[in-house]
Amino acid sequence: MTSQGHRVPKNPTDASQDRMQHAAAVPGSYRASTVDDDMLRTQTIGLFGSKTQQTNPDTYHLTALGKMRRLWQIARIATRFDVVRGLTPVTMRLMLEALGPTFVKVGQILSMRSEILPDAFCKELSKLRANADPMPYQTVVNTLAQEYGRPVEEVFSRIDPTPLGSASLAQVHRAKLVSGEDVAIKVQRPGVREIMAQDIDIMRSFAKVATRFARSAQILDLKGVVEELWETFQTETDFMMEARNLEDFRDFCKDYAYIDCPRPYMGLCTQHVVVMDYVDGISVSHPKELVKAGYDLEEIGMKLVDNYATQVLDVGFFHADPHPGNILIDGGRIVFIDLGMTGRLDSSTRSALRDMLYAVARQDSPSLANALLRFAGSDQQRADDYSSLLGDLDAVIERFGTIALAELNIGEFFNALMQLARRHAVEVPSTVTTVARGLVTLEGTLDEFLPSTNMIAIISQHILASKSTGERVKEETSALLNQGNLALHGLLAALGETKTATKMLTRGQTKINIELVGSEQPLQQLSDMVNRITMALIVVGLYVGSSIVYFAGIKPVIFGIPVIGLMGYVVAFILSVWIVFDIMRKNRAVKRH
Repeated sequence: MTSQGHRVPKNPTDASQDRMQHAAAVPGSYRASTVDDDMLRTQTIGLFGSKTQQTNPDTYHLTALGKMRRLWQIARIATRFDVVRGLTPVTMRLMLEALGPTFVKVGQILSMRSEILPDAFCKELSKLRANADPMPYQTVVNTLAQEYGRPVEEVFSRIDPTPLGSASLAQVHRAKLVSGEDVAIKVQRPGVREIMAQDIDIMRSFAKVATRFARSAQILDLKGVVEELWETFQTETDFMMEARNLEDFRDFCKDYAYIDCPRPYMGLCTQHVVVMDYVDGISVSHPKELVKAGYDLEEIGMKLVDNYATQVLDVGFFHADPHPGNILIDGGRIVFIDLGMTGRLDSSTRSALRDMLYAVARQDSPSLANALLRFAGSDQQRADDYSSLLGDLDAVIERFGTIALAELNIGEFFNALMQLARRHAVEVPSTVTTVARGLVTLEGTLDEFLPSTNMIAIISQHILASKSTGERVKEETSALLNQGNLALHGLLAALGETKTATKMLTRGQTKINIELVGSEQPLQQLSDMVNRITMALIVVGLYVGSSIVYFAGIKPVIFGIPVIGLMGYVVAFILSVWIVFDIMRKNRAVKRH
């Protein structure tokens, strides 16, 4: 960094808005294009328009009465927004905010699912914020006393009554420990876990019923959204997990002088409270203040993207919600806060993802297809309809490849890629969609930092630079040896088969099976032709034979015609009619085909 700087709020209101937004959960935003205001007002979506885990009632104190009350509350809010007649993108966002934290999370997830909602809705839902009215200071004090089982004064010498940030899930206050450390306290709202568990249970029941009556891809995918929400809920409402994430991320930061995160005080952290170092930095959402403090925005952006690539591709442990309120600049360092949402990737997933991103940067469809198919669960999936997959990937590359890399919309690209994967039954791990959402969020965060540079370009450079020449030579040598080993075994196997075939040939035991691909229909038509000619010859023979019998006057005779001759005429007539009808029927079938 080129300079150091601290943000000095002008008043308490500014402090509340500008300082650490530890609890704010802001989804990814899209780049460049904006939605027409008329579209936001006129486009509508109706109530029925365009791995299952069960909630434990005992754990979250769920009751049938509580469920009915919550359903009634949801119904009243939905009625207020006239959900039956239809929702515009704006009214849908406002309704989700009114419904509470669970539905805000649903909106944030749906904002990245353009296969479920129209693009205008996705763009509007990306504006959702988890901000909420502050809870009373006394509630915060009572919650802390209940968690610690002792008076708050024994732990904190002072707690600022004005919150630094207030979200639907938790609230953050600045405080000072009795030992003198300046800290931030994140306190979970009382009862929020029960409310969210209740909401998810209701959503799961709705999705289950809806699936029975409307078996469409959207409803089935809605069930996946609910289960994704359930996993997110379990992670975000367990503050001990966030404290452990802070510890792990702080350990990662040791190798980087320009990256940091708050230190958690594990002895004071509980399932509903996190105590960590207070950071008084400048949010990246205020680039003008950063410039005024002497920082170079481009340098911040480049270092932030490069380090995020390290988190995702090299380490496999990354901040899953890098929105502006969660990234501060303090003392020349980039400080990540609010580690409630993180992602973890194993080595094989990181390798495939690295190849995917590099293939995107080079606009290489075959490499992108091979990387995508590495997520497939079996060789059968890999071989199934590869040419069709490659054709669809070519279309995606052609669609986005005509755009300058600096103008590439990462959100739209990943959406197209994920839809393609679903269409070809390639099951992409949920962690990859988490990475995509994180990249989109970070892209929106850095619009003013790197206006002429695309994140994919920086990441591709990181991939190339992350390995030394020796490492690359070692990897290429290892890959060459593996391929050579496979080729040698294949050659030896082929020689063995050749030896067996030669022995069978010399003994006269060789049989050749030939399959003419696409020849079934012509052969069938030839067979039908031969059958008709045969039947025609039989009919002609019957007519000729019956005529000979007639002129010979062979007895017995009926109606002046020999009985044998009459029988021959009748059989010949029936066969003639059958041949005519069979020809007409086959011709109609061919025309329909």
